[in-house]
Amino acid sequence: MKKLTEKIKTIMDHLLTLLVNISILSSKAFIKFFEVFNKINFFIKSIRRVLGESLFALFICAIGDLIAGIVLGKMTHFLEAYPGLIVLIPGAIGMRGNIFGALGSRLGSNLHIGTLSTELKKSAILNENIEATIILTIVMSLFLGFMAWMLCEISNFRNIGIIDFTIISVMGGIISGTFLLPATILIALKSYENGWDPDNITTPLIAASGDLFTLPSLFLAILFLELIKNTILEPTFFLLFILMGVLGLLIGLKGDGYLKGIVSQSVPVLLLCSIFGTGAGSILNSRLSIILDNPSILALVPLFSGESGDLVSILGARLSSGLHSGTIPPTLIPREGALHNFGIIIILSIIIYPVIGVLAHLVSAALGLPTIPIHKMILISALSGYLLTPFLLTLGFYLNSLSYRKELDPDNVVVPLSTSLTDPMANLCLVFMIILFLNV
Repeated sequence: MKKLTEKIKTIMDHLLTLLVNISILSSKAFIKFFEVFNKINFFIKSIRRVLGESLFALFICAIGDLIAGIVLGKMTHFLEAYPGLIVLIPGAIGMRGNIFGALGSRLGSNLHIGTLSTELKKSAILNENIEATIILTIVMSLFLGFMAWMLCEISNFRNIGIIDFTIISVMGGIISGTFLLPATILIALKSYENGWDPDNITTPLIAASGDLFTLPSLFLAILFLELIKNTILEPTFFLLFILMGVLGLLIGLKGDGYLKGIVSQSVPVLLLCSIFGTGAGSILNSRLSIILDNPSILALVPLFSGESGDLVSILGARLSSGLHSGTIPPTLIPREGALHNFGIIIILSIIIYPVIGVLAHLVSAALGLPTIPIHKMILISALSGYLLTPFLLTLGFYLNSLSYRKELDPDNVVVPLSTSLTDPMANLCLVFMIILFLNV
C-alpha cells in the first residue's frame, strides 16, 4: 500500500510538473502572440498614411495600365500582321516610364530645393530638362527599334525588319512624348503644390501615364507606317530618324554641365533598360500563340508589369529618401528602416495582385474579349506577383545601396534600372503561371 501511494504521488508530481511547464509555455506563447500582434498593430498604424497614398496611386495606375492592356488585347490583329511587334512593346512601355519618371523626379527635386518655381518661369534648369527628355526619347526609341530587331534575329523569330521596327519605335516615341511631356510637368507641379509624397504618388502616376499613352501611340505609328509603306518615304524616314538620334546624342553630350550630366548618366542606364525591356518582350513572344488564344491575358500583361514596376519604384523612392536623410544606412544587409519599407511593399503586393487579376477578367469580359475563368486569372496574377515580390525587395534594396555608395544620382539610375529589370522577371513569372494554369 505504501509503495502504491508513493508511486501515485510520483505520478502526480510528474503530472503537476508537466501541467506547470505547459502553463508556463502557454503563457509565454500568449505573451509572444500579443507582443507580435501589438507590433503588427503598431506597424499598420504607423504606415496607414503610406498605405493609403500608395494604394490610391496604384489604383490610378491600374486604370491606366488596364486601358493599355485592353488596347493590347484589341491589337491581336496587329500582333499577327506585324510579327515580332510584341518584342518591342514592353521595352517601349518601360522606356516612357523611365524617361519621364526620371524627368518628374528631377523636377520634384528642383522644386524642393528652390531652383524651379511652380509658375514655370523661364529657367535654364527647366529648358535643359525638357531638352534632355526630347533627346533621350529620340535616341532611346531608335536604339529600342534596333534592339527589338536584333533580338528577333538572334531568337529566329519572324519579324517586320529593321526599317519598320525603327519607324514604329521612333514615331511612337515622338507621338507619346508630345502628350507625356506636359503631363509629367503637370503631375510634378501639382504633387508639389498639394504636398503629396513623391515617393508614394508622383513616380507611379507618371509611369502610369507612360503606360496609358504608349500603346495608342504605337498604334498611330503603325498607321503612319501603313501610309508610307513601300514608298520612297519609308527609307527616307528611317534615315531621318537615325540622323536625328545621332545629332541629338551629340548635342546632349556636348551641352552645358546640367544637360550633359543628365544625358551622359541616363544613356548607359537606358541602354541597359532597352535590353531588359526587349528581353521581356522576347519572353512573351516565345508563348505568343497561347497568349493570342486568350486575349484577356494580353489585358493582364501591361497591368501586371506596370503595377510591379510601380511597387519597385515606390520601394526605391522610399529607400532613396531614407538613405539621403540618414534614417537608412547604406549597408549590404537590410536593417530596421529597410525592413520597415519591405513590410509596406509586402502588404501592398498581397492586396494588389489578386485585385488586378479580377480587374483584367471583369473588364475583358465586359468588352467581349475571350477570357479564361476568373479563378484562373486571379491565381495567375496573385501567384505570379507573390513569386515576384522577393525579387522586387532584393532589387530595390541593393540598387539603392550600391548607387548611394557610388554617389550616382538615383533620379537618373535607380528608378529606370529597377523598373526595367522588373519587366523581364515579371513577364517570366507571368508566362510560367500561364503555362502552369492553362495546361491543367
